[in-house]
Amino acid sequence: MTGFLAALVVVGASAFAIGAMLLVRRRAPTGSYFTDGDRASGVFGVLATGFAILAGFVVFLAFESFDTSRSGAESEARTVAQQFETAQFLPIAVRRRLSGELVCYARDVVHREWPAMEAGTLGDGINPWGIATFRTLKQTVPRSPAEQAAFSKWLDQRDDRENGRADRVHGAQGVIPLPVWFVLFLSAGAIFVYMLFFADPEEPWFVQATMIGGVAVIVSSMLVLVWFLDNPYHPGPGGLRPTAMERTLRQLDQAAPLVGGLGALPCDASGLPRG
Repeated sequence: MTGFLAALVVVGASAFAIGAMLLVRRRAPTGSYFTDGDRASGVFGVLATGFAILAGFVVFLAFESFDTSRSGAESEARTVAQQFETAQFLPIAVRRRLSGELVCYARDVVHREWPAMEAGTLGDGINPWGIATFRTLKQTVPRSPAEQAAFSKWLDQRDDRENGRADRVHGAQGVIPLPVWFVLFLSAGAIFVYMLFFADPEEPWFVQATMIGGVAVIVSSMLVLVWFLDNPYHPGPGGLRPTAMERTLRQLDQAAPLVGGLGALPCDASGLPRG
């Protein structure tokens, strides 16, 4: 959902609510359908409070998932840069190969995994270049103390990278279950219908329109906000972008000449294996 579409949803919901109120007030009795306004207001307060409490908890849960996805993506990108440095202390036979595979890993995240997360098609697949680096590492025979320390450090960093990736991928699935969405929309619908019983032909039409329109704006905006937080990977405003991994790619490009270059990388610019 883009920012324009979100605004359209809010405006459309408000316009529909106002139109319904103006239509109902044509046949409504003087003073609204309620004979006891205080009692009606008390019931509405219960409805509104119930929706507000539920929406507040849901927003908190969705924001927590959103923040976990963001921090996971940043942690993954930071660990890739650290692994690149660690690779320079491994045996010369695998040093350049591992460095190149890390660049391919970062490219795959930016150009292949991120669009798949936005489309909701990533699934439970693993990054192929994560497997490639693991196979290369299995062929490594560290001999010197520095190489042995780098080998051990690489394994620790691999765990950190995979944990960061798991946090990033988790957010693509959404955390709000369907029953919660059902209750949210049911509550919003109940508030909307209840508001129509406040229709009063004796009140100015713009007062009635403002009354139900304000409620519609708040409720629809809350639902749109929950959707945005529950779907962090979207191309519109507020969506998470691979900024951290793109920054890591630029850092690796700058560092490559300092370590003797990477030679021919085993992937193309989008992270696909060559050949």
